[in-house]
Amino acid sequence: MSLSIRNQLPGTVTGITAGEAMATVTVRLDGGQDITAAITLDAVKDLGLAEGSAVRALVKSTEVSLATGTVEGLSIRNQLPGTVDDVVAGGAMASVKVSVQGGELTSAITKDAVTDLALVPGSSVVALIKSTEVSLATA
Repeated sequence: MSLSIRNQLPGTVTGITAGEAMATVTVRLDGGQDITAAITLDAVKDLGLAEGSAVRALVKSTEVSLATGTVEGLSIRNQLPGTVDDVVAGGAMASVKVSVQGGELTSAITKDAVTDLALVPGSSVVALIKSTEVSLATA
């Protein structure tokens, strides 16, 4: 299956916390950092997820926010440090490629945000991703 989702990071399930309808699934990415996905219990069952399952964490580029440093006091669970590799700006929007341990993320943000954050290749950033915006696929 081919997908338009650019951000596909391989990893291994290290924990599942089940609620009544939803679960949080912790994935250790191949680069060593953890990412949390909030998915339905039905999805956990349908995918056959358990500790040790190989998965891919999928995130649309529009759901990856960027900060110039770690952000405290924030409900966003996933904060992945990285380095800007490339910035392609259009009239209103920009595509920013960020290297993180074990992979690459693309963030679609406004051109104004690129300017305000002074993002250029080599800039240190932190990719912020809400756990509800992380989908999982079996590898």
